Amino acid sequence: MNMSDNISIVIPFLNEEDNIEELVNYLNENCKQAEFHAEVVFVDDGSTDNSIEVLKKQNFENFDAKIVKLSKNYGSHNAIRAGIQNATNDICTFFSADLQEPFSVITRMYEKIQQGAQVVCAYKENVSIGKIEKLFSNSYSKLIKKYAVKDFPVEGANTLMFNGQAKEILNNNIEKNSSIMLQILDMGFKKEFIPYSLNARKNGKSKWTFSKRIKLFIDSFVNFSYMPIRAVSIIGIIMSVISVLIAIFTIIYKIFVNNQMPMGYPTLLVVVLLGFGITNISLGIVAEYIWRILDSTRNRPAFIVDRVEKIE
Repeated sequence: MNMSDNISIVIPFLNEEDNIEELVNYLNENCKQAEFHAEVVFVDDGSTDNSIEVLKKQNFENFDAKIVKLSKNYGSHNAIRAGIQNATNDICTFFSADLQEPFSVITRMYEKIQQGAQVVCAYKENVSIGKIEKLFSNSYSKLIKKYAVKDFPVEGANTLMFNGQAKEILNNNIEKNSSIMLQILDMGFKKEFIPYSLNARKNGKSKWTFSKRIKLFIDSFVNFSYMPIRAVSIIGIIMSVISVLIAIFTIIYKIFVNNQMPMGYPTLLVVVLLGFGITNISLGIVAEYIWRILDSTRNRPAFIVDRVEKIE
């Protein structure tokens, strides 16, 4: 095999000791049959269980392996960035430690890369999820596609494979509080999209909590779209127009229809509460942008690598 036949697979994990042994066995079995030689970069994103100890006891037979241990939990996207930064090969992808993604998706993405694609995006199809989760996912994908990254698939992006050019740009532009998937898809490189079916999670619980979903939603729009700040201006204009129309209507009605019409506290209370509500929402959106500016000026790292170990 030449260098173009080598890929790096980044696997971030957080408290996955119940899955580690099965994960390594699964990788050994599939890498043995693959057309490429794989390096697997396991990234410990601040685990508090015995995941590292369990991982070191495994036998890595058909792939090279290394562990990147972060100093604390930085989130999956930053953990992936740390893994890519420490990956040996130009062609990189990332894979879930919970074994919900089939290994075949890596093989299919690799084939597209070999055919000339610079970025390959895999998205889930035929997924059985709850109505609320599905509503959130569909809304997120449609809004991202319309207002942020035009190439974002409406089905959502779940994993990517990319070449050395994209890898170099990622390593030279590590964005904090951002989506690594959107950053890659927004580079403008030649893309291919493939569907795949998700496997059921066998052990442990998903770390993809509701609060993490909300954070990703906010990070995605604040970092890749002007839509939120533009919405503040639009809402302000609309409310100003409505206020002027109400004022004109009230004056005309009082003069020509009923000059004894009481204005009343309820009307005033509704107007004040509505105005304060919109003002606070607008200030919150502006504050998100200001916070990110402050965070960038501090120049703090998006993640800190405690140590890197090559394991046999």
